[in-house]
Amino acid sequence: MLRILYMLYLWLLVVPVFVVLTILTALTVIVGCLLGGKKIFAYYPGMIWSWLTCHLALCPVEVKGRENIDRKQSYVFVANHQGAFDIFLIYGFLGVPVKWVMKAGIAKIPFVGAACRAAGFIFVDNSTPKTAARSVLEAERSLKNGASVVVFPEGSRTYDGKMIRFKKGAYQMAADQHLPIVPITLNGPFDVLPIGSLNIHRHKMEMVIHPPIQTEGMDASHKGLQQMADKTQNIIASALWDQYK
Repeated sequence: MLRILYMLYLWLLVVPVFVVLTILTALTVIVGCLLGGKKIFAYYPGMIWSWLTCHLALCPVEVKGRENIDRKQSYVFVANHQGAFDIFLIYGFLGVPVKWVMKAGIAKIPFVGAACRAAGFIFVDNSTPKTAARSVLEAERSLKNGASVVVFPEGSRTYDGKMIRFKKGAYQMAADQHLPIVPITLNGPFDVLPIGSLNIHRHKMEMVIHPPIQTEGMDASHKGLQQMADKTQNIIASALWDQYK
């Protein structure tokens, strides 16, 4: 009975409100950034939109380790990728302005793609090595301007809740710009909305922000970058709930 009531609440109230909020948020970001308020409008409307989405879905959120980050410092945040609600969880509750490194396909979503472009988010095109390298350079330009970026090193959402081996792109950025890497463990988004599903499930979500890893003197060779990727993946795995290990 509770599941039926939640589904009615979801489709009759949450989904229509979410669509309206998404359009209004996208328009606010686009207009605000075009008028020169990029520093504010590239972050705060999306943060509020994400925070409201989690609360509308009745999914309680717990954040651990926020004291590990300094709002005045730029970081490369790396997180496991459980599902669509990863974005809402990080964007709504991390507490620092970030730019996203995201799949090129998101640029095609009406309103959302235009808002992401206006906000200066980075679209990754992995169709060829040349376009992938260009995406990394674009992300590094954002880092040079004092921004922090969020990357999902797995490259795609998990199908079973368990992590895929991390790729090296995020670590190349961090090494090139001498920026700390902050691993983030996400628990719960897979249970809320796994890949391939349209039915949201009410479920607790947790974000664990681990201490930064300094990259000064880091081995930026192919082997060294993969070792750092594996190291952060192990750190993230250490705080995963048992069902995701």
